[in-house]
Amino acid sequence: MDPMSKLLEVMARLRDPQDGCPWDLRQTYQTIVPYTLEEAYEVADAIQRGEMGELRDELGDLLFQVVFYSQIASEQGHFDFDAVARGICDKMIRRHPHVFGDAEYRDDAQLRDAWEQHKADERKRRGLDGVDVDEGTAQNSQMDGVARALPALIRAEKLQKRAARVGFDWPDIGGALTKTHEEFTEVEAELAAADPARLQDELGDLMFALVNVIRLAGLDAEQTLSQANEKFERRFRALETTLHEAGDANLRALSLERLDEAWEAVKRRERSGT
Repeated sequence: MDPMSKLLEVMARLRDPQDGCPWDLRQTYQTIVPYTLEEAYEVADAIQRGEMGELRDELGDLLFQVVFYSQIASEQGHFDFDAVARGICDKMIRRHPHVFGDAEYRDDAQLRDAWEQHKADERKRRGLDGVDVDEGTAQNSQMDGVARALPALIRAEKLQKRAARVGFDWPDIGGALTKTHEEFTEVEAELAAADPARLQDELGDLMFALVNVIRLAGLDAEQTLSQANEKFERRFRALETTLHEAGDANLRALSLERLDEAWEAVKRRERSGT
């Protein structure tokens, strides 16, 4: 038996009403979602750390999530794993006419535009079938199909890219940067007003504006913040080591000035490569 067939058999056994696992039998589409998100992030983490053995295992865990959803759907008479696999094969062939057909594109920009047009056409067809468009909606929106469950930074970037397709975008990064200064000023004003709801609203606008700057710089917002997180963690761990070696292991007992002094020392060593 090939590995994929074995995996499907294992999943069916876990969900067997008589002899299956009680935990697996209790699961629904909704209860599995948190595990799916966790597994996707663990895949990303293994890739960032270059751990190929872990990546193999994490990809298996993520594949299991797809099989789990498909098994539940099969039990309910909606679709099975074969339909999922067949659907993605058909989609990839349809979206790559330059590989599986005779289409030709001049450059990456034209290829990207064609890819987005294929996706837009698919959303439109699904909308006409009553799937993507809410009841009573008169027309499709450029915002259709941007999943609400995406991490906020990724979703912000996708929404901005959708708006940019119809020309609703800054002509250059300078305009986007000016907007961040404007939003920062508004945040300062709300800090003085001490209204938590309005402050949160303005902070959200500031973060959204920063995503615009990152996007127009040709960078990825999620990856940019992820790198900043990694840098902070690396430096803080070095700070802890520095203070421990200096006999100041109890960080809570130290003043902010002492912590900041150690932090700056770590930054200087990092910049000098020592």
